[in-house]
Amino acid sequence: MAVPRQRNINILVVEPDSDDAQIFRDSFRDSESVNSVYVTSDGDDALDFVYQRGDHDTVSRPNLVVLDPRLPQSESSGYDVLSELKSEPKLRQIPVIVLTSSDTEADLLRSYTLHANAYLRKPDDPESFANLVDSLKRFWLSAVKLPPS
Repeated sequence: MAVPRQRNINILVVEPDSDDAQIFRDSFRDSESVNSVYVTSDGDDALDFVYQRGDHDTVSRPNLVVLDPRLPQSESSGYDVLSELKSEPKLRQIPVIVLTSSDTEADLLRSYTLHANAYLRKPDDPESFANLVDSLKRFWLSAVKLPPS
């Protein structure tokens, strides 16, 4: 039995690479379930977004976060963002998918120790990356029931 499609899903993509971020935007643009795909490129802005602070005070909290833990230098690393999301009671129910170019066991274990919901390795070529994003979209928007924002 298929899970009914959800509506008005807000996705936060924390991604420093503008080309990868654009692949997410393009993939989710035509999805009838997705209300908005927001992109931040550093950890501080991602935390401001989920806490609805500063420039993000009028946005809805995301229902799903896709996080590259290898973010440019800011006060908050990607792992800091993951730790904050999973330790804060009002945020911990938001699923966090770690999507990274790292294939080290240390990064994998760190992500799951911090309670990531999934760990995916970014393919090297854009076509394979786009296919991975499409698979991620099908699974998380069709098969999974996400918590409300």
